[in-house]
Amino acid sequence: MPETWYKVDNVAKVFLASVTRRDPRVFRVSCTLDEEVDPALLDTALARTAREYPQFQVTLHRGLFWHYLESTDKQPHAVPETQPPCAAIYGRELKNDLLYRVSYYRDRINVEMFHALSDGNGGMMFLQSLVGNYLRLKHPAELANVPGIHHASEEESGQDSFRQHYTGKGEGQEDPINRKKVYRMRGLKLPYDQVQFFEGHLRVSEVLERARGMDVTLTSYLAAAQMLAVYREMPALDRGRAVSVSLPVNLRNYYDSDTARNFFNSIRVSWVFEGSETLETLARAFDGKLREALRSENVMARMNGFEKLEHIPAVKPVPLFIKNVAVNIGNRLESNKVTLTLSNMGRIQVQEPLKPYIKGYCAYCSSPSLFTTVCSYEDDLVLGTTSAYRGTAVLKNFYRILADEGLHIRLEATEVQLG
Repeated sequence: MPETWYKVDNVAKVFLASVTRRDPRVFRVSCTLDEEVDPALLDTALARTAREYPQFQVTLHRGLFWHYLESTDKQPHAVPETQPPCAAIYGRELKNDLLYRVSYYRDRINVEMFHALSDGNGGMMFLQSLVGNYLRLKHPAELANVPGIHHASEEESGQDSFRQHYTGKGEGQEDPINRKKVYRMRGLKLPYDQVQFFEGHLRVSEVLERARGMDVTLTSYLAAAQMLAVYREMPALDRGRAVSVSLPVNLRNYYDSDTARNFFNSIRVSWVFEGSETLETLARAFDGKLREALRSENVMARMNGFEKLEHIPAVKPVPLFIKNVAVNIGNRLESNKVTLTLSNMGRIQVQEPLKPYIKGYCAYCSSPSLFTTVCSYEDDLVLGTTSAYRGTAVLKNFYRILADEGLHIRLEATEVQLG
């Protein structure tokens, strides 16, 4: 591999400045197969996939004014899953190593990435390529003629699309409710900096039927249910505060970009409850606010506003440790405007010949609060929720709301130590 280096993107700088033991800024995407994983073949498939994604074969380093990524000849290896989901990949004890990890457990393949390297969509690209390469090795007679996934050029997939598409123009419209004081969930956090992971399975067809019956999107339907779940646990004195949902937006849907690096932004949809809301009335109100926030001019203005600091000459010579302090303070202030996060990665597309060998997908993201990642494959809608709290009342409310809608639900959870 030729020696190359490049600065981290704007979003990566936020992740680097805000890493904690509870939230190491790692996300996981997983694929469950219809048979147990062959470790040797997975390792071979991983070596092939790594060559297809040279922009991920990097290590992270600190400069005087910025962090930067440098190409490395280090080879990735698939390992048995022995750590909790989203365990730390980068930190003081983890230096000069690759910024992603591939593991397996029985019939499941996991790809975990430090969020400074890529976002969930980039991680899913890598996982899809890895699974395809593995299945072609595992079943050569049936899949030998199935082409691999088309890849953008190394230049395109490694592009910093924030910088490429920044124009400095445009002012988006902000919902006035977003400026109100936001309710932040309370309660004891899990000990030892733990987080718990919940995996909920629903039927896509059922959820879409309910959402379409209300004339809203699936995202609005689920987000409204989560808002109601939070409201039912809010102390009476806090009920004048807004419940705010943060929703990551894939900017590749708005710009011509094939980057596998970070290229997303987040919008917020907020609501102050009156107490008479039903799931349907709230979902319709949420959907209207979401559609307004997702208008291209508003999304692009927000992206430009976020990138703007990068282009202020006076910021460039500021030492990195000062920048990190400032970025971390800004990130905390922004976090205080959010009650919970819902990230919908959408429907996972799989080549038709591979479908008989794949059972499903799931995704998680580390979080110091409550974060739900949604993805679907065939008729399986999976909600991967990360929670830092001892109590599970909000999640119980959420799934009870969905159960009252007549939805079929299967829920699993990881174990934690309570003392």
